[in-house]
Amino acid sequence: MALRIGEIAPDFKAESTQGIISFHRYIHNHWAILFSHPSDFTPVCTSELGAVAKLKVEFDKRKTKVLGISIGTLESHRRWIFDIEETQETTVNFPVIADPHKKVAYLYDMIHPFFSHNDTIRSVFIIGPDKRIKSILIYPGNTGRNFHEILRMIDSLRLTDGFKVATPANWEYGDDCFVLPVVKDEELATTFPKGFKIVKPYLRTTPQPN
Repeated sequence: MALRIGEIAPDFKAESTQGIISFHRYIHNHWAILFSHPSDFTPVCTSELGAVAKLKVEFDKRKTKVLGISIGTLESHRRWIFDIEETQETTVNFPVIADPHKKVAYLYDMIHPFFSHNDTIRSVFIIGPDKRIKSILIYPGNTGRNFHEILRMIDSLRLTDGFKVATPANWEYGDDCFVLPVVKDEELATTFPKGFKIVKPYLRTTPQPN
């Protein structure tokens, strides 16, 4: 059965390029990104792992741990990482999980038969400190993921997890937010001391609370 937003992310233990990973223990009280690749030594995924390595400091700022996963073996991962570091001019500074028996792939519904009966689909799971799945993104094999958009999504999820706001289309960190409908008009002044604007009864904005 496919996983859904709001569910507890399945726990697992697996080998990785940085040692044994016990997933829930590894997350601890952080946010986490688990992103899968069809297989090792593929061009799009090579660029993606390089991109994530270069953005690692941005994930760290957001207290977010990143983990890649492929159904390749640990030895295959290590050889692939050598290529990634050479061609993308970076250091792969996060664990890549080896899942040759597809244990995690099936646990997270990463095998889609219309895509491949053998390879994992290119999924992204954003998981909160409460171990619940906050977002699921699925990309086709030939379209590289935009990890700046994933960072933007983490910013939105972290914000809306702590305040009674929603983020509008194309929101960027620092932009105004929408006030959630559950907040009554008479509560606006105390809930949002930075100010607010009522455009329509259902359309109320406030400066980013944090």
